[in-house]
Amino acid sequence: MGSRFVAVLIGLLVWAGVASAECAPDRVELRGDWGEAAFNVELADTPTSRSVGLMNREAMAMSAGMLFIYPAPRRAVFWMKNTLIPLDMIFADARGVVQRVHSNAIPLDLTHIDGGDGIQYVLEINGGLAERIGIVPGSELRHPMIGQETAAWAC
Repeated sequence: MGSRFVAVLIGLLVWAGVASAECAPDRVELRGDWGEAAFNVELADTPTSRSVGLMNREAMAMSAGMLFIYPAPRRAVFWMKNTLIPLDMIFADARGVVQRVHSNAIPLDLTHIDGGDGIQYVLEINGGLAERIGIVPGSELRHPMIGQETAAWAC
């Protein structure tokens, strides 16, 4: 992928985040000093959907991702078993504040990726995209499943 294409894609993602003011179950928005971005997401909010995640998929749109939702904050540990595409994992606390970003998880790798304690939401997007956009710890997620009374960025 050429750098010009990536720059245009990132611009579209950031514009998409700014263009929408409403929360939707199939969309996650992020913001930080770097700007705003949005991703169309599938939800992994049951034990079964969380255990399957993005396994066995050969590709994912650059504007897509999967949002893992846990019923309460916990230690979040992931691996890439049966996952065929590199992923960035964005670990956020109960308020939707990003605590850790793991970049370019290696497909099929069984090494544990530890997001730390107190994690309630994990957003998986295409590998390398978080760094290109600028998503870092301290960035904020917005989604209707984040407790709105305590959310860092409410709907």
